Amino acid sequence: NEVKSMGRYEVEFGNNRLASGVYFYRLQAGNYIQTKKMMMIK
Repeated sequence: NEVKSMGRYEVEFGNNRLASGVYFYRLQAGNYIQTKKMMMIK
């Protein structure tokens, strides 16, 4: 969790510590909040 300046960012989840499954992530910018899900398949 950190504040970023305006721009485009990428985050990689190629981490072996995460198990296969469904994960939820949240994007927040000012009053805009969106929660989505992603599937991690090993």
